[in-house]
Amino acid sequence: MSPAARFLRRTSWNRAILVLPFIGIILIVALDGVSHSSTVTFEPALTVGPALAAVVSDRTWYPILVGVVTSAVAFGLAAYDHTLTQSVHAASIFAIILIALIGAASVLLRNRQEQELADARLVSEVAQRILLRPLPDRIGPVRAAVHYAAAAAHASIGGDLYEVVQTRYGVRAVIGDVRGKGLGAVETAAAVLGAFREAAHQEPALDRVAAWLAHSLDRTLRESDHEGMGEEFVTLILVCVRPDGTVESVNCGHPAPMLLRGGAQARLLEPEYYVPPLGVLEPAEVCPPVLSVLFEDGDRLLLYTDGVVEARDDGGVFYPLADRLALCAAGAEPAEVLERVHDDVRRHAGRQVGDDAAMLLLQYEPNPLLTGPAVLSLQKVGRPRRGAGEGVR
Repeated sequence: MSPAARFLRRTSWNRAILVLPFIGIILIVALDGVSHSSTVTFEPALTVGPALAAVVSDRTWYPILVGVVTSAVAFGLAAYDHTLTQSVHAASIFAIILIALIGAASVLLRNRQEQELADARLVSEVAQRILLRPLPDRIGPVRAAVHYAAAAAHASIGGDLYEVVQTRYGVRAVIGDVRGKGLGAVETAAAVLGAFREAAHQEPALDRVAAWLAHSLDRTLRESDHEGMGEEFVTLILVCVRPDGTVESVNCGHPAPMLLRGGAQARLLEPEYYVPPLGVLEPAEVCPPVLSVLFEDGDRLLLYTDGVVEARDDGGVFYPLADRLALCAAGAEPAEVLERVHDDVRRHAGRQVGDDAAMLLLQYEPNPLLTGPAVLSLQKVGRPRRGAGEGVR
């Protein structure tokens, strides 16, 4: 269905439900008419009219309009039932007027809340585009896709972070997870991403990029005053895909990435030894090992946060990403792979995932025009200046 058709259908439906208060009034009048009891009147039930009007409309005047119509009907019903002089009629009119006024006030408050929510969503979307920028389909010799789902309802960003940049050293990527949630986690994630976007272009060695981020995080935490900042840390993985297909990775307390090659089961790329997350050690002590793997054409590397693998079903079983990834990736484009994994995680958990979940997929597809002599030329042009980045923390 086209967007125009959906709009017309939604508009027609919104107009149709506006008659519900009048349908309710008609039904009450009909019930009163078929009731032949001289001691029973359905007049108090007419308050359903303005009450429904406040629910089905976003116009403050609509409950008032329905209240006026309902009051007129109440007088007619009271004349028919011979209750004009009885207290039940006076109580019904008072209730109709009161509910109409309350309905108009509730519509006004609801509209204000909806506008505030819309403004907050707009700010969240703008912040997401600045903090977590959308990725192009191709970056150098890799195709990239990302999927991000924040745990907070109606939120677009949280404590997870990702980025992919083209540098003189190759395509460099990061994915990480800030301990905690809320604005403090977003602030810390922004600081780490800003440091990565600078260090990725300056530091030749990937482990020195991690050290740069550790210094930047330490400075941010010392300067920050949000609650719980003294206990914050960041787990992350840094990856560099060099022009010759060599993939380097550095892991700082993060779930190991998974390599997909052909139709085989996913393989964990675990480092020689794990180091704690950033923020745990002193920045000078951050020196993680660098793991190197040679990519083959078509290889895929999945980076993810713990919100994916820690999703549990009703029996408490964690999501088996390593077992499911190959099936989800069969015959699918990078973005489709991540959509399949996300849907599979939700089916496994049976509900919305309770933690931020980010996934970044890098698929190695070198451009033939950028191989051989072209790569050598690129490496010469991009040779770093002596001492570049030294002492900048």
